[in-house]
Amino acid sequence: MLRTEPLTADAFAPFGDVLEAAGDPDKIINQGLCGRYHDRARLDFGPGGRAGISVFKAELRSLPLELAMVERHPEGSQAFLPLDREPFLVITAPDEGGQPGIPRTFLTAPGQGVNFLRNTWHGVLTPLAGNGLFGVIDRIGDTPNLQEFWFEQPYRVTSV
Repeated sequence: MLRTEPLTADAFAPFGDVLEAAGDPDKIINQGLCGRYHDRARLDFGPGGRAGISVFKAELRSLPLELAMVERHPEGSQAFLPLDREPFLVITAPDEGGQPGIPRTFLTAPGQGVNFLRNTWHGVLTPLAGNGLFGVIDRIGDTPNLQEFWFEQPYRVTSV
C-alpha cells in the first residue's frame, strides 16, 4: 500500500520540478502588475525534438486507487500544469536497473504543477477533482518516447 504525501520541491527533486508561484517572485514585470516566477523547470527535449504545448482532458479518479502501470519518456521531460486549482495525484518511482522501484505518491496543493525529468518513471495523469484539463509541455519528435512498465502486483494508493 502506498500513502500520498504532500508535494514539496525537496521531496520531488529526484524526479523533477514543482511548478508553483510560491514565495516572492523573481521579477516584477508588466508595469509592476505581475510577478514572474522565472525559469522553474528543467525542460529537456533531447536531440531531434522540439517543445510542444498540448491540452489534455483526463477523467477524474478517486482514492483509493489501483496503480498497475507507470511510464517514462526517454527522449524528453514532460510538464503538467492544471488548468484549474484542484488537487491531482502525482506518482513517481526511482529507476532501479531499467525498471521502476517502489513508487512514491504525492498530492498537489492548489496551483501546483510538475515537470518530470527525462526518463523518470511516473503514473498517468490523475486528477482527483475539477475539470481534468491540463496544459502539457513535452517533446515533439519522430523517435519513440514512451516506455510502459506493468507491475506484477498492483499497488493500492490511499490518502495520507
